[in-house]
Amino acid sequence: MEKVRVRFAPSPTGPLHMGGVRTALYNYLFAKKHGGDFLLRVEDTDQTRYVPGAEGYILDALSWCKIKVDEGVGAGGKLGPYRQSERKEMYRQYADKLINSGYAYYAFDTTEELEEMRKRMKNAGVPSPQYNQVTRSSMKNSLSLSEDEVKARIKAGEPYVIRIKMPRNEEVKINDLIRSWVVVNTNNLDDKVIFKSDGMPTYHLANVVDDHLMKITHVIRGEEWLPSAPLHVLLYKFLGWDMPQFAHLPLILKPDGNGKLSKRDGDRLGFPVFPTKWTNPETKEISSGYREAGYFADAFTNMLAFLGWNPGTPDELFSMDELIEAFSLDRVGKAGAKFDFDKTKWFNQQYLRAKTGEELSDLVAPFAEGKEIDKSYLSAVCELMKERATFLKDIWEESQFFFSAPQSYDEKTVRKKWNDQTPSILQELSLLLDGIEDFSAEKIEASFKAFLAEKELGFGAVLPNFRLAVTGLGMGPSIFQTSSLLGKEEVLARIQTAIDKIQK
Repeated sequence: MEKVRVRFAPSPTGPLHMGGVRTALYNYLFAKKHGGDFLLRVEDTDQTRYVPGAEGYILDALSWCKIKVDEGVGAGGKLGPYRQSERKEMYRQYADKLINSGYAYYAFDTTEELEEMRKRMKNAGVPSPQYNQVTRSSMKNSLSLSEDEVKARIKAGEPYVIRIKMPRNEEVKINDLIRSWVVVNTNNLDDKVIFKSDGMPTYHLANVVDDHLMKITHVIRGEEWLPSAPLHVLLYKFLGWDMPQFAHLPLILKPDGNGKLSKRDGDRLGFPVFPTKWTNPETKEISSGYREAGYFADAFTNMLAFLGWNPGTPDELFSMDELIEAFSLDRVGKAGAKFDFDKTKWFNQQYLRAKTGEELSDLVAPFAEGKEIDKSYLSAVCELMKERATFLKDIWEESQFFFSAPQSYDEKTVRKKWNDQTPSILQELSLLLDGIEDFSAEKIEASFKAFLAEKELGFGAVLPNFRLAVTGLGMGPSIFQTSSLLGKEEVLARIQTAIDKIQK
């Protein structure tokens, strides 16, 4: 059986959108599931749109997402080079082959002449004028001009492009692995440019040539390329090559499901659409990324995998190895997948909670910015706080009462719960706590409940003020576990300070 070889082929025209990362991820999962190779090819034929730094960004983003490149840019390989601009010399021979076999032709039309043709067709009632079987005979090309004139124009150095000669009234059939059979009549297709006047191929020719020479077996790409697929199928046919299998992925949609997700949606609704931070080299505008926003790479890729695919089970949390094991193209849907930012945060929360306090302490430590904090103490704090956190920074920001006594007290709790009896109740509670030898959460809780029973007090009359005095907050993790971790001496001191400060 032929070895599976897939490629991710972005253009370095800016940062890699999360839709592009998902395309890379699905290619990677498919390749690894079938013991194949994942290639990275940079399609930089359009030099006018090239953005400095974009290629480095793509490599960094894939690396952060743990999508490992087997062959291509950044990894090398025997079938390179893997940047199309470095392959420039090899495309012309295939354009010539298409011309010599009658499947392509030279076109000398100027921009003004093309515009005039479109205007003429629109005036004749054609809503979308194209350069095709109908219009080509009235244009300046090697099908309408004599052979001598064509040679003379080329010899004189007149600019030209090479266009595919689309056959008349033929049905092009594609058995898409996601969409099943797609059938398009060539009468609806135009004579696309496959070779430009600057000596570079267009995407269509370069893409097909490279996929053939790099032995790509499956082309898995976004559905925006579906309209181009019939042309690619014909190019394989005209060049006499075996065709890879095609799979066109559904779009990632805006949260309301109305149209394709874009950077503007992220800016408007307050979430990143790029995997990592991007700084525009010209404007210096910074676009936020999931990495810098505090997301785990594993949570981000897990979320992305579910935007268009599902495993057929209720399970949602998958490691990369588990995704590889479960992934199949027949479980990728045809319909667009709505992006849900709350669900994205949920994924991060689950990955954070799955880590031990010790693992989290290493990740949270940098937030302390050089403060000396005992490792085992920080581990215990992280273990206690993780159920209430979505991001690592939440653990640090919401656990400050573990590292310093409160300087202020939650006004709402003071207003609703603190009354004239509170100081004496807390003084009595302090005496009780002082008598506990083993200051464990269990012993503190048992003593606290016994205290309530003896004094005939409800939880609501004492617990919020106990928490307020120790942490300064109205809500938080178990006050019994918190007190045990802080230690008896610190808890008693904080209760006394709270009584003194609030009672004033």
